[in-house]
This record gives sequence, structure tokens and C-alpha cells, in this order.
Amino acid sequence: MTRSEALLAESITGWGRDRWAELADRMLLAVRAHASPGHARITPPGSPGGYGTAVDGLEGFARTFLVAGFRLAGEDGRDPLGLAEWYAKGLDAGTDPASPERWPRPEEHAQAKVEAASIALILDMTRPWLWDRLTDSVRDRVVDYLSAVVGDDTYPRCNWVWFRIVVETFLRSVGGPWRAEDIASDLAAHDSFYRGDGWFADGEERSFDHYGGWALHLYPVLWARMRGASDLAGDRTPLDVARLDRFLVDYVRLIGGDGAPLVQGRSLIYRFAAAAPLWAGAVAGVTSTSPGLLRRAASGMVAHFADRGAPDERGLLTIGWYDEWLALAQAYSGPASPYWAAKGMLGLALPADHPVWTAAEEPLPVERADGTWIASPPGWLISSTRADGLVRVVNHGTDHAVVGAQVGDSPLYTRLAYSTATAPLLSERAWTSPLDQSVVLLDAAGVATHRAGMRTLSVSQVGDAVVGASVACAHWLEAAPGQRDHGSGRQGVARDVAMVTTVSILRGPWEVRCVRLDPLPDAPDALREATALRIGGWPVAGDPTVTTEPGRAEARSGVLRSVLVPGPGLHRIGVHTEPDASPLGPNTATPWAAGEVTPGKWTAVAIGLDAGGQPGTSPAIHLVQEAVTVTWPDSTSTTTNLPTG
Repeated sequence: MTRSEALLAESITGWGRDRWAELADRMLLAVRAHASPGHARITPPGSPGGYGTAVDGLEGFARTFLVAGFRLAGEDGRDPLGLAEWYAKGLDAGTDPASPERWPRPEEHAQAKVEAASIALILDMTRPWLWDRLTDSVRDRVVDYLSAVVGDDTYPRCNWVWFRIVVETFLRSVGGPWRAEDIASDLAAHDSFYRGDGWFADGEERSFDHYGGWALHLYPVLWARMRGASDLAGDRTPLDVARLDRFLVDYVRLIGGDGAPLVQGRSLIYRFAAAAPLWAGAVAGVTSTSPGLLRRAASGMVAHFADRGAPDERGLLTIGWYDEWLALAQAYSGPASPYWAAKGMLGLALPADHPVWTAAEEPLPVERADGTWIASPPGWLISSTRADGLVRVVNHGTDHAVVGAQVGDSPLYTRLAYSTATAPLLSERAWTSPLDQSVVLLDAAGVATHRAGMRTLSVSQVGDAVVGASVACAHWLEAAPGQRDHGSGRQGVARDVAMVTTVSILRGPWEVRCVRLDPLPDAPDALREATALRIGGWPVAGDPTVTTEPGRAEARSGVLRSVLVPGPGLHRIGVHTEPDASPLGPNTATPWAAGEVTPGKWTAVAIGLDAGGQPGTSPAIHLVQEAVTVTWPDSTSTTTNLPTG
């Protein structure tokens, strides 16, 4: 490809394969200063993770090994940085029981099962340049280390099933131990997570998040290309690719015009790992999303972070979103955990003449036109607007729980809406008493109820708007002390108070949210403990300014604007401000409205989020007990029936 052709191919983002390679090499060289003498442990600066420094060091090796492997594979073994030799030394020390750098074994610590899969995957991918050149004694020790997973039935039934599949497939290819029943069981578990339309939940709960893409869609594609995997896959590979193909139709529409992924779900510190399913689509040769669109989406995503300081000036990835923000970590996060961002660099495993690198970049869906659509499996209503490049998701089906669960709301999963420009509040208060993007009842002390365990009633397209509804048994929660965040809501003692039905009508930058309270059938007096109904809007971060005036609460940060316009029965409005509650900026501001507790009667608010817009006109809401009609600012109307009973 000539230089002029390369410039044309990368004309939207400016990120071609050379620039991706430069970033990868910068990251790989930067971590060497934090490696142990034998290279087995790489421990970037920072406090030890929840699993201790030995696991931190193993994570650092295994996760950067992914980047190194992609570079070797994509260059057909050309290795100016000496990556194969450098990591071979680490394999030697890490598997040596007598070495002070030895890795925790899979039978000693569960996290080693995760990292073992990355090691096995890259040993297979780079076989001619690394595995085949190891000494017999090192190969024997690697096999012994990986063999601990065989027959181990303690793997969580979630994306972890792929770690055992990958390791045992590699072991089988080198004459090591493996069990066909392990692989069959894990493949069956994976298939049980499928929810339709290309979407997977990460386990039995309603855990829809980036793991669906960077794990449950990624590993089937890479596994199918491992040596001997075709013997094990049978005829399932076309189905796996078809599911990925369908998922990517939705996924590229969830990416903001600035390349931002949706700020939702756990393990957000992996950042541009969210590009992994895009590259998986290129590897698999999906047909519904073009190579030029796949690369534009992936390059936009890595550029989004690189342009905002991740990696940092040292070339390191810290715990955070852009810069370091430790509250974004989960209990399992350590200083090397962010290097699972490596998954988002899979494209480097493809050669320079692959169509994904030679095709001209194509605009994202949000860059082409406004759009609304539904993703039924997660219960999501989605709206994207070309003018500001924002994507908004209204959530009526995801909570990292099951229907009827009496747990606390996870800000990462259970809020009523997420976007590519906002993050849920993540302070301690946000975990125990929801405010942003919530419909709650307050007790006399101002403590809010939770909605986890809600039931989806419907999601549908109505003209050019999308409509969804859910009902929750609102409950206060006395959380058990000492809990460490794994992404899901807090456990504790729940006290039910009322049934809360919520209906959302979404179009463009506006959502109209209708709410009705009903007493509990078996405890009607419980509702008397509630002193107010409160509805929260979008949280904006940075250095926001706030405005409240009759009938309107607004928060602005730069060009980003969050607006809430209350409807009947909501007589109080305000803007909640809070420091250090978001990875997107030092301060946050969230509009809200509150009113009396009136059972059996609908109320409504209009909630808006845009970037660069003027105050303008908010939607007009005509609300009756059976239906709601919304007249949008452009005079278009949407009418939908409201649930009864």
C-alpha cells in the first residue's frame, strides 16, 4: 500500500497500522522497567491489588504477553524489540518452582487460571518463534503449570469457562493432558449464556456488559484458530461467527462519535479492550460490518483514550478511565490489571495487507444520522444523535442480578440510563443510596430505595421513538459491612416498600420517564414509610455549573448539558453536586426532581442530555391514566399505552 493509499485509509481517525504498532511498542518497552530480573513478573507502580503482589506480577506478564504475541504474529516473526527472547526468559523463571519469581499456580490461586489462558493463547499464536524454540525443560514446566486446570470444576460459570477451553486446547496440541468432557461442559455453559440477537450475558445473571464482547465473542474466534481446535469445535464455528456478526451490528452503534465506548459495566479500567470484538470481527471475516467500519470504530476507541492520557506520559496504563482514578477498580484489580486493554490491540495480529488495514475508514453510525433502536436481550433503548456524537442507553433489563433479587443497585449496571459522555456516580453514597438515573422512594432520613431484581415489561419501537417499561419491588437495603466491590450490588437485609413501574419514551436527546407507585399486595402499609418520590437525571462531570429555575434543573460541563423538567406532582427540583464521584472529572452535578408519594397515579419528567445545544424547548407531556402522548421539540408526537394494574 502506497503512502497516499495509507493516508486515505486512515483519513477519519489518523490511526493506521503503523501508529497502532508504535503505541504497542511504547507500552511494551515502558513495562520493562517494572519487570523482575528474570522477566517473569511485571508489576507497574501502585498499591498491591486485592490478590497480592505475586498475582499482580503474573498479570503484568500475561497481559502484556498478549500485546507482544499480537506484534509477533502480525509481523510473521520479525522481532526488532526481541520480544520472543524477552518473554521466553519470563516463561522460564515463572514456571521454575525454585525461582523467587515463580508464578502462583492455578491450583494455588484462581486468578492464575485467567492468566494461564493468555499465556496458552499466545504460545499457540506464536508457536514457530517462541514455543518451538524453548528448551525441552521449559516446555515441560509450562505444560506442568497449565495442566493444573484439567478436571478443575471450580471455574465460575461465566466468561471464565473460556480460560479452561483455551488452556486445554493448547495442552492437547503439545501432547499434554486434557479432558474432552471439560471442553464439552464449558462450551455448553457458554451456549447457555446466549440471549439472542448476538447478545450474551456474562453468566446466569442479567450481566450485560463489555465482557460480552471482549470475552464471550472474542475467545470463540481465537480458539477456532488454535492448533487442533477444529477437531473439538465440530460444526459450531459458523454459529459463533454468526452471533458475533449480529452483535457487531448493534455494537458499532453504541460507540460515540468521539470514539468513546459506553461507560457501563465492571472492569472499565481495561479501557480500549472494548475494541476486541471489532478486531474479532475482522479476524472472523464478518459480512454485516465492513472492514473499514470495524477499523474506524477500533481506531476511534484507542484514539479516544490515547488523546486523553491513557497510556500516561510514562507509557503506562493506570487504574482509571483516562488518568488514574482508583475508585474505578474492583476487588480483583491490581496495578497490572489495566493491561487487559491488550485485547483491544488484537488487530496487530493481522498483517499489513489484511483488508481491515487497507480499506478506507468509514463513518460510525452515529456520524451518519440520528437513530433509535432497541437491544431486546439487555432490555435497552438506544438513541444516538449526529449533531453531538452522543449515544444514550435507557436500561430496563440489566442489573447484574436475577428477577426478584433483593440486593443493592450496582451503579455500573442498574441505573436507568448510561451514555458515552457520562459515567454513573461511583462514590460510597452512590452504592448505598442511588440518585443519578434513578427512580427512588426516600425514607425520613433521605435514604433511597433500590430497583435491582426488576422485571422487564417491554421494549419496542414506536415510530422513530423507542419505548420500554419495567416494574421493580423497591426496597431499602441495610448492606452488610466490609463488602468489596466485584461489580454487582451490595448484599444485605432488604425491606420492601412498594411496586414502582417505570416507562421510558426515548427520542433524540430526550427521554420522557413516566412513573407509578403501587402498594405491595401483601404489605400495603409499607408505603407509609416513604416520605417522597425522587427522580434523578444525567450526571455530568468536570467543573459543572448548575441552574435551577421554576420547572427546570440544569447542569453544564463544557459543552455537555444535563436537563430535567418535572411533570405533575413533582414540586421540588435541584441539582446534586458531589466531588470525586466520577472517573470523568473532579466534580459532578446531577439534576433531580421530587414530590409527594401518591399511589396509583402516574407522574412524568423529561430528561435531556446533549453536547453543544442551546436550552431550547423540552418535550410536552400529556399524561392520562391509560396513555401518554409526547410532543417533541420538532412537533412530532409519540403516543404509547401505560401498563395497568
